[in-house]
This record gives sequence, C-alpha cells and structure tokens, in this order.
Amino acid sequence: MIRFLALIGQSVLSMVGAIGRVALFVVNTLRHIVAPPFYFREFGIQLVQIGWLSLPVVGLTAFFTGGALALQIYAGGARFNAEAVVPSIVAIGMVRELGPVLGGLMVAARVASSIAAEIGTMKVTEQIDALVTLSTNPMKYLTLPRVLAATLAVPCLVAVGDAIGIFGGYLVGINRLDFNAAAYLINTVNFLEPSDIISGLVKGAAFGFIVATMGCYAGMNSGRGAQGVGRATKSAVVSASVMILAANYILTEAFFSA
Repeated sequence: MIRFLALIGQSVLSMVGAIGRVALFVVNTLRHIVAPPFYFREFGIQLVQIGWLSLPVVGLTAFFTGGALALQIYAGGARFNAEAVVPSIVAIGMVRELGPVLGGLMVAARVASSIAAEIGTMKVTEQIDALVTLSTNPMKYLTLPRVLAATLAVPCLVAVGDAIGIFGGYLVGINRLDFNAAAYLINTVNFLEPSDIISGLVKGAAFGFIVATMGCYAGMNSGRGAQGVGRATKSAVVSASVMILAANYILTEAFFSA
C-alpha cells in the first residue's frame, strides 16, 4: 500500500515538475518578444511552413467533416421532423467547435512533429551549440519565430477551414439531401453570429500557440541520438493534442457558459 501511494506521489510530482518547466519555457519565450533583434526572414519562412503548407490537409479535413456533419444532422433531425436545422447546425458546429479543434489537431500532427524533429536534430548535431557560439540566442532564432508564426497562421487556417467545411455541408445538402441552394445559404448566414466566428478565431490562435510551444519545448529538451529525437517528436504531438482539447473546453466555457 505504501509503495502504491509512493508511486502515485512520484507521478504527481513528475507531472507538476513538467508543468512548471513548460511554464518557464513559455515565459522565457514571451520575454524575447520585446527585446531585439527579431529575425524576420525566419519568421516569414515559418509562416509559409506552418500556414500555407498546412492548408491542404486542413482544407480536406474540414471539407469531409462538413459533409459528414450534414448527413449526421439530417439523419438525426429526421427523427423529430427537424431536417431544416441542417444548414444552421453545420455552420455553428464548424465555426464554433469542429473547425478550430480539427484544424488544431491536424496542425499539431503536422507542425508539432516537424518542429520537434527539426530542433531535436539540431540539438543532437550540436547546431544549437553553434548558434550560442555565434552569439545567437536559440530562443530568439528558433523558438520565437515559430511560436509567433503559428499563433498568427492557425486562425487564418481555421477561418479558411470553416468556410470549406460549410461549403462541404452545402454541397451535400443540395446534392444529396435535396435542400434549396438559396434557402440553405440564407439559413447559414442568418444563424451565424459574430461571437461564433470570433470564438473560433481565438481558439485557433490559442491552439497555434500551443502547437508551436510544445514542438519547440520537446525539441529543445530532446535526448541524444535517434531515439531521443523520436521520443521528442512523439511527446510534442501527444502533449499538443491533449492540451488543445483541454484548452478547447476552457475557452468554450469562457465564451458560451450561461
């Protein structure tokens, strides 16, 4: 019994220590925002890598999710003679919840793993030590541009993904469910409110910050060798995904609690 309690206590202390290390890493990253220099070229490269190159996977995910959501809502609404709610529920569901969350998770799978592997490899091959030798702060050169780029790019991806997801539901609605095209669009526009769109964009910014931060943190703390880089990559994706789901609940509670 004592050994079991000791194991639980050790796990709790380990978790609290990890949270503390991540918090210090975040504070250290944000501290460099106001201090020059700022590497605009690296920031621009990361905007393209994180934003533009993630658009295909986010767009495809949103498109098929919107279509499947329309079919599911129609099938469920038919039990209560409420098929007409399909356009409004698809729009609200995509903008408030599915667009930001699925977009964030897809970016986490693509970007967090890439960042962790890249920075972890740089650490293993002592390129980070070379940056320090050249009087270049690794946090400013590697971490800050990626965190800022992800924080700005992911809301844009979420906005585009929302539009594509709603369009996917629209195509299914008019081609498979026999909705009138004009009535579908009118119901979509009428039931969306600015707060729905703003909440999704805020979630996107928070998820982008989480993805880049966890990718950079895992890479900076990568172990030596190929196994260390592999563990860092896995840790980045898992931790970013879990934190996105937790942050989604917190932000949903903040925006829509009664």
